[in-house]
Amino acid sequence: MMRILMVCLGNICRSPLAHGILESKLNTEDFYIDSAGTAAYHIGNQPDQRSIAVAKSYNIDISAQSARQFKATDFDSFDIIYAMDQSNYNNIIALAKTKNDIHKVKLFLEENTSITNKNVPDPYYGDTSDFLSLFQLIDNTCNSITSKLTDL
Repeated sequence: MMRILMVCLGNICRSPLAHGILESKLNTEDFYIDSAGTAAYHIGNQPDQRSIAVAKSYNIDISAQSARQFKATDFDSFDIIYAMDQSNYNNIIALAKTKNDIHKVKLFLEENTSITNKNVPDPYYGDTSDFLSLFQLIDNTCNSITSKLTDL
């Protein structure tokens, strides 16, 4: 089973959506998807209500997810770790103990060749339209990831 971790800052907006969207596209018998945040701001909380609502509008339920903080042991538990932006990438890499750990970490939008800015925008201070745009960006990127993973 391939294990994939999505990581943003607080684990309430971007990474829960990426977690839910990718999970909806892959066979859960072959893939395990999870999410985490580099900061401890929201540990134990549900995703942001706006993330829950936009996911629900596409028939994806992320309401049972619970925010947790990324930890160094995640390098041992996951095959691929997707960081939502450069700052989170740097925070994850700072916890790496080996080159193998570092090789597991990628910027999420590196999988989307149509995007030049490889940082997933954080919609936290935005409105519903920002969450809808975020969903579409993540969904398109998850389509690329799904194609890549199912061709293996």
